[in-house]
Amino acid sequence: MNRRFRFRRAANYVNLSTPLGLLIAVVGGASRTPGPNGLILAFGYRYRFPVAGAFTVGNVVLTRQDSLSEQLVLHEGRHATQWAWCVGLPMLPLYLLSMLVSVIVCGHQASYNVFERLAGLDDGGYPRRPARWRRGGGSSG
Repeated sequence: MNRRFRFRRAANYVNLSTPLGLLIAVVGGASRTPGPNGLILAFGYRYRFPVAGAFTVGNVVLTRQDSLSEQLVLHEGRHATQWAWCVGLPMLPLYLLSMLVSVIVCGHQASYNVFERLAGLDDGGYPRRPARWRRGGGSSG
């Protein structure tokens, strides 16, 4: 495994985000399996929250599905790196704030969410919605 992924894995254990992700996986009834680049893939998560095809807590990628596309795993891996950069739990309020800003800007929780944009909107399966003020709707004069 690449040195940067080993560092990310260690950082997310130390900042307690990966242990939190593992706890969520256990409580959510997900089966865990090693994934690429130090990720832990947790399939069969039973709860409907959060509403997403997959979500990441530390190095743990949780999903209700029984498999994930390579693109989505890459996207979620970038979120694991974001957890490390945010030093763990501060990622939660920062992500929620970014989601709120995106909803205000364009009406969608991901299109202008800085975390989703940096993780790759296309890889995450998210639309690219224009900002409300960039939508047509009147003539300038």
